[in-house]
Amino acid sequence: MEEQRIAKAHKLIVNNRKTSTVTGVLDVLSFDLNEILLETEQGMLMVKGTDLHVNRLTVEKGEVDLSGNIDSIAYSSVTPQAKQGDSFLTKLFK
Repeated sequence: MEEQRIAKAHKLIVNNRKTSTVTGVLDVLSFDLNEILLETEQGMLMVKGTDLHVNRLTVEKGEVDLSGNIDSIAYSSVTPQAKQGDSFLTKLFK
């Protein structure tokens, strides 16, 4: 049987550039104090700033709470053919 993925709603809430709540998260690909890379229902999401932390991660619900000094938030699309053969950095900069 082929498994069908049901798309969850994606929401991004930023409060005073200090905290953020993201829903519709499929995976946390990488994170450090200056950059967090998330795979969401709407594509790759990169959060840049300083002193960034992942405070809460609930993979089952697809929710992530972030804190720190948020400087920028950027989305990039991921095409189906890119998912099969390209690295996540290649997908990010397309």
